[in-house]
Amino acid sequence: MMKQEKIYIIEDDATIVSLLKDHLKQHYDVFSVSNFRDIRHEVETIKPDLVLMDITLPYFNGFYWTTEIRKSMTMPIIFISSSSDEMDAVMALNMGGDDFICKPFSLTILDAKISAFLRRAQHFTSDVYQIDQYSLSRDGILSNGQDQINLSPTENKILAILFAHHNQVVSKEELLEKLWENDSFIDQNTLSVNMARLRKKISPLGFDRIHTVRGVGYLLK
Repeated sequence: MMKQEKIYIIEDDATIVSLLKDHLKQHYDVFSVSNFRDIRHEVETIKPDLVLMDITLPYFNGFYWTTEIRKSMTMPIIFISSSSDEMDAVMALNMGGDDFICKPFSLTILDAKISAFLRRAQHFTSDVYQIDQYSLSRDGILSNGQDQINLSPTENKILAILFAHHNQVVSKEELLEKLWENDSFIDQNTLSVNMARLRKKISPLGFDRIHTVRGVGYLLK
């Protein structure tokens, strides 16, 4: 019997937690927060394969906890929020979230997103990519030979695609297709936000090789 993947729900509305647990436990091991003051510790203990994150929480909000989780862990984080404010979605992605769904949401779409993220987390980069002194490992660690940075699953996938196409222009369409497996609910804005975050995150390693080819896509050289 295959090991069930673990999903951790960070949400303080008991009705939604119960709805999600009932729905998701058919396919996954499902956990939810027991102590809202100590979410990072719970995540480190449970080691979930994917996190569902609300924005409005007691004590600290979802943005804060995402930043905390991203200090040491790279599992996919899907935000689920009652806010339809575009700025919240942008903020969620900037803080290290991988996707954003507004309440009320369709369980069918949520299922599709969860299984796509989990599938990609397992089957994405097959090799260590190497360009000059820079290496990118399968589990999303970019190193310059001395220092290293942990990437989120989405950042890792973007960079792996660019490494695999070194010195070739990769169109936005091609990137989106490879990243999201044609899940049409991801758009070019999300890609731009992720790309901007990735560039900023890897710049401390001296990695400034991602170039925008205006109107077309991106080039790693």
